[in-house]
Amino acid sequence: MPERIVASCEFKFLQVLDEAGNADQSLMPTLSDDDIKKIYELLVLSRAFDERALALQREGRLGTYASIRGQEAAQVASAYAMKSSDWVFPSFRESGMHIARGYPIHMLYQFWAGDERGQACPPDLNIFPVCISVSTQLPHAVGAALAVKYKKEKIAVITFFGEGGTSKGDFNEAFNIAGVNRAPVVFICQNNQWAISVPLSKQTASRTLAQKAFSYGFPGIQVDGNDVFAVYRAAGEALERARSGGGPTFIECFTYRISDHTTADDASRYRKKEEVEEWERRDPILRLRLYMEKKGMAVEEDFRNIEEKARETIDNAVKKAEEAPPPDPADIFTYTYHELTPRQIKQMKGPGHAGA
Repeated sequence: MPERIVASCEFKFLQVLDEAGNADQSLMPTLSDDDIKKIYELLVLSRAFDERALALQREGRLGTYASIRGQEAAQVASAYAMKSSDWVFPSFRESGMHIARGYPIHMLYQFWAGDERGQACPPDLNIFPVCISVSTQLPHAVGAALAVKYKKEKIAVITFFGEGGTSKGDFNEAFNIAGVNRAPVVFICQNNQWAISVPLSKQTASRTLAQKAFSYGFPGIQVDGNDVFAVYRAAGEALERARSGGGPTFIECFTYRISDHTTADDASRYRKKEEVEEWERRDPILRLRLYMEKKGMAVEEDFRNIEEKARETIDNAVKKAEEAPPPDPADIFTYTYHELTPRQIKQMKGPGHAGA
């Protein structure tokens, strides 16, 4: 019997807006000028949040913090494509997504300061708590997507992770279950090319990460992760596909981590300064600003006002976070189980009542 090809695949790279601020109008998603301005404002606000968080950490007012600098477009644009009914399962580097979805900024600062009340998501936002353990949120997202499918609801579930997470078993298990069951889930990988100090070339032999979706039976696409229009278009199409019963999609946002992995890291020890500088020239905020200037959508004064408003918003958020009353130590017990155990009740009364 002669050999024959039983399966083959091709993967697209989507870019709509280049580094000079020029857009391919044939690929532009449907966005009004007001939408574009709002996305720009969210990018600037996310950058302002990030810069202040880094400063607060250095002052000892926050704990270890994971910067999002350079990755704002992948988070803001995908969040902007969501509906309020969609559910989100984030990793620890999605501050831009939280801000774009309307999460109270002061609560984000509370969380990074070690106050878990910052993760008590407002009831009108469908965002699950941050997962610190790499990729553990992926199976959670697929489970929620299966529940949505079982209930026949037109809802999409979206989960974020980094390229380092694709090396975990959670990634493969989640993809396999999602593919087999055509779960309404969108996987968004922010490929920032470094898993702490491990470069992408040491993480996978695949030419792209997007192609990994093929082996699990659903579409994958690689997009310019610093291009808000490409991310918005890919995310919007994937989310609609999920809601309409078309199953999962994997979006690889090809971007770069400008800052250190976290404030506990020193990236200068393992990557070249020239590499970082090259990616700084691809900054997603600068790219969208150039587009808006060329289209006459805003002038220097408009951009300055946006930046001043963002700083004022951040100032107020920091003040509110640091003025919050201290948490009740009893909360350590109160939220461990649905009901307090006899031993917990004794412990809450004090050392003399702790028992065995």
